[in-house]
Amino acid sequence: MSKGLFLIWLISSFHLISFSTSSKDTSFVFNGFGQSNLALDGSATLLPNGLLQLAKDSQHQMGHAFIKKPIDFSSSKPLSFSTHFVCALVPKPGFEGGHGITFVISPTVDFTRAQPTRYMGIFNASTNGSPSSHLFAVELDTVRNPDFRETNNNHIGIDVNNPISVESAPASYFSKTAQKNVSINLSSGKPIQVWVDYHGNVLNVSVAPLEAEKPSLPLLSRSMNLSEIFSSRRLFVGFAAATGTSISYHYLLGWSFSTNREISQLLDFSKLPQVPRPRAEHKKVQFALIIALPVILAIVVMAVLAGVYYHRKKKYAEVSEPWEKKYGTHRFSYKSLYIATKGFHKDRFLGRGGFGEVYRGDLPLNKTVAVKRVSHDGEQGMKQFVAEVVSMKSLKHRNLVPLLGYCRRKGELLLVSEYMPNGSLDQHLFDDQSPVLSWSQRFVILKGIASALFYLHTEAEQVVLHRDIKASNVMLDAELNGRLGDFGMARFHDHGGNAATTAAVGTVGYMAPELITMGASTITDVYAFGVFLLEVACGRKPVEFGVQVEKRFLIKWVCECWKKDSLLDAKDPRLGEEFVPEEVELVMKLGLLCTNIVPESRPAMGQVVLYLSGNLPLPDFSPYTLGIGSFTPVVVDAASLTVSFTSRNWSAPSASSSSANNSKDHEQPLEFKS
Repeated sequence: MSKGLFLIWLISSFHLISFSTSSKDTSFVFNGFGQSNLALDGSATLLPNGLLQLAKDSQHQMGHAFIKKPIDFSSSKPLSFSTHFVCALVPKPGFEGGHGITFVISPTVDFTRAQPTRYMGIFNASTNGSPSSHLFAVELDTVRNPDFRETNNNHIGIDVNNPISVESAPASYFSKTAQKNVSINLSSGKPIQVWVDYHGNVLNVSVAPLEAEKPSLPLLSRSMNLSEIFSSRRLFVGFAAATGTSISYHYLLGWSFSTNREISQLLDFSKLPQVPRPRAEHKKVQFALIIALPVILAIVVMAVLAGVYYHRKKKYAEVSEPWEKKYGTHRFSYKSLYIATKGFHKDRFLGRGGFGEVYRGDLPLNKTVAVKRVSHDGEQGMKQFVAEVVSMKSLKHRNLVPLLGYCRRKGELLLVSEYMPNGSLDQHLFDDQSPVLSWSQRFVILKGIASALFYLHTEAEQVVLHRDIKASNVMLDAELNGRLGDFGMARFHDHGGNAATTAAVGTVGYMAPELITMGASTITDVYAFGVFLLEVACGRKPVEFGVQVEKRFLIKWVCECWKKDSLLDAKDPRLGEEFVPEEVELVMKLGLLCTNIVPESRPAMGQVVLYLSGNLPLPDFSPYTLGIGSFTPVVVDAASLTVSFTSRNWSAPSASSSSANNSKDHEQPLEFKS
């Protein structure tokens, strides 16, 4: 061997990475990550000792690390690869453990639309399950997400275009000695080996502690054709991790990969970097203080004991009166809700609804709820309110937000309902930071809310008038189904009777013109639903003052577009070209029909459901039909609380008007006596 060749061999032998390619196969091995062959983004970083850290100690972070150049998998033979890596998931002190880590194969390394938390930094809520994602991943997950059908917080899963795994199992490995599967704790902070082998359309996934050999039996084995997932054979391989409200440090110690199992290279454990342990010096200080100052601590504890008892008793105090006894099974304790929301902490704040703030709460048995705090005055009105809240609990429909119960303490009422993980519809329509809803998703939401209103008006035991239908009161569940919520203004009456209320309530822009003179009815709900139809189709609020005058009032603008034979010009521009023109026109025309200022000309919700389902054609009408496209907003004089109707020169109510929404002035809920 010449001196030059010997020198090259000597230098390469000290490198932490070996990388080899041929015209057919690619293989490499990283014993630590001291080289620059990786493309990092987000919170991913290389530590001085060669560790690759994907997620830092902050909430809602994402980190990605991929090979810089895509691997050319041969198109002349079936897709095949083997990979072996060593990782460690170390929970941050004070946390049970955050979301896990994924091995990923993808045609792109652009994950700007991905979301952290349970979406692992590679998926997002709007494209779940879409074949266009072209994503394959093996997840090591340490958080249980019931919406993703996960059975525990320590599992391995195979993901295809979706965080809902096609196959998963609790983390374990087959022990030759014990001749059975032995559980392995992913959040132990200890190094864990992972093998992913795909040959002959069979995917095998195995895990084991660092000191163990590769198990003879894989944990997961599934027949699948990965070639169907990818439209291209030029693919990136790498890793992703994310944090949510719970945090773990995600480390990679070493990694080998090969497209040919015969030339796969082994990791050298002697060269792998050490996993750091998170500091917990504050615990040592606390322990030292306890040892050094026992007498002082005892005195302090005794001095504040009475005060703590009094404070806790006052903090969890509730109001309970004899007339509430019959509602006992529907009542939550204030203490349970206080603990569930972490004292109504700002980190649990979800937003503002009609007359109250909404917080996320985590009850025992992994039950997540939404808790709304509503201020109240007067015992008689509260009796009626609680009675109707309990009545709402009996409403059962797939497109209603289920109300679970209530709690009452001095000056406020707390309403408890199921938690909707995707927030409110208006966030997706008007917040540029939220994913854009496709037309098909919007159409399903509209049909669902129409079905819910038909149920409230016709099929429920009593007629339920919602009285505040709008996008901000429609919540989206894990599957992006629309759920009508916020029944703070709802009223009940018997079928065939009239609503016993003298108050006209609602949100400006959604209130029917006859509401003040004739009172609330199912047909005033239909008017609000018509505005809601236009709001969803056009991606605009019913009244906007920062636009051209002709576009200020949504109903009038849509009608004018129809008169010009350009109705589709009113659609939400964020839809692009991905929509069904006939469906968009149907929704807009139905919105105008429902907002006819002549109440008798509006359809009932039963007809609306048939129109949207295509089982009944729209009646023959035009933009010139009497009452179509005539917007007559209800206006409140803040000084005298008088009410008037107008179709011209309308201005927004003053800031002193009653408000419980976090929206523009024209979207404030109003209530006044007729």
